[in-house]
Amino acid sequence: MSEQKQAQQHVVIVGAGMAGVQTAVALREQGFAGPVTLIGAEPHQPYDRPPLSKAVLLGKAENSAFDVDFEALGIELRLGLDVTGLRAADHEIDTEAGSVRYDTLVVATGAQPVTLPGAEGVPGVHLLRTLDDAERLGPVLARRHTVVVVGAGWIGAEFATAAREAGCAVTVVEAADRPLAGALPAEVTTPMAEWYAANGAELLTHARVDTVEPGRVLLADGRELPADAVVVGIGAHPATGWLTGSGIALDPSGAVTADERLRTSLPDVYAVGDCASFPSARYGERLLVHHWDNALQGPRTVAATITGAADAPYDPVPYFWSEQFGRFVQYAGHHADADELLWRGDPADETWSVLWLRAGVPVALLAVGRPRDLAQGRKLIETGAAVDPARAADPSIPLKGALR
Repeated sequence: MSEQKQAQQHVVIVGAGMAGVQTAVALREQGFAGPVTLIGAEPHQPYDRPPLSKAVLLGKAENSAFDVDFEALGIELRLGLDVTGLRAADHEIDTEAGSVRYDTLVVATGAQPVTLPGAEGVPGVHLLRTLDDAERLGPVLARRHTVVVVGAGWIGAEFATAAREAGCAVTVVEAADRPLAGALPAEVTTPMAEWYAANGAELLTHARVDTVEPGRVLLADGRELPADAVVVGIGAHPATGWLTGSGIALDPSGAVTADERLRTSLPDVYAVGDCASFPSARYGERLLVHHWDNALQGPRTVAATITGAADAPYDPVPYFWSEQFGRFVQYAGHHADADELLWRGDPADETWSVLWLRAGVPVALLAVGRPRDLAQGRKLIETGAAVDPARAADPSIPLKGALR
């Protein structure tokens, strides 16, 4: 794209989380000279989310604002502004403060937590997605309240960890038969279930919430749990309700269906981060990745496509991490189509890994306290190199030494 055309092209980014901020920064890093406007629904300076369930929650940090000088980069911030609609034919978005015209639009509105039916508005019920959420939960931990966590997924485990560290009595309620049931196979999550009791948290599986009342949670089987506070962590869905009626293509989950360059079905509109799915040639299916690394990596492809510098499709090895119950858990890849699972170490120990193969080639890896396994396994997944299963299952052999 010529500098003259760039200077006249207004890029509007809706969503001021990691994906939105990184798109704006990447545009400048790649030499984009035109006006860039970043619109965020929250009034706070744009901030990173992972610390919310850790340092911010425990009062060890006031916030997690991005270290970005937006003014120096010539990025206009419009914060505390809800976007309500998209009119693609007019190249305009609607906001509470009126319409905003764009030449290029980037949808980076992320995901919003699923609420517990019947619990909305009940005093003492919390979500943990925003800085305001974390600030409301801080006093709960400081007062060492009795806490019920609904959902034993990644966020539920992280909040339970923080609550135990603060000295709260914690009960985690999970409708499935094990934690992380939707994310990992049973043989992997079964040993992880033991982490709860070992750290003083009670984990109730096969437990469905019937009603939530001030001070207590009633389960479908009649059990009653005392609860000064209830934290709901039962998943998230793409925050794309504002796109209703715009004509943009969405998948059944509500995610924008972007292409391999993160372009949407509408001209001059891109989508990136938690709100968008993309086709993965590596895995042969469309992926929707609700994790920080996707919101960091995707914006580079968006910026490169906008500036005309794109030379490769977006096809990452998905990656995320979680800190829970004194363990650093990392995952890379996508194991859905794997045909072999290898253990590296004993899951009863403090550190171990699991490697998934498809036709002898690594496609995913979960590492608990074994960052070297993760780093080397991720490279093997990226290169698509076959490994010797016997050597790959030997935790004393570095993964890079298991190549065929």
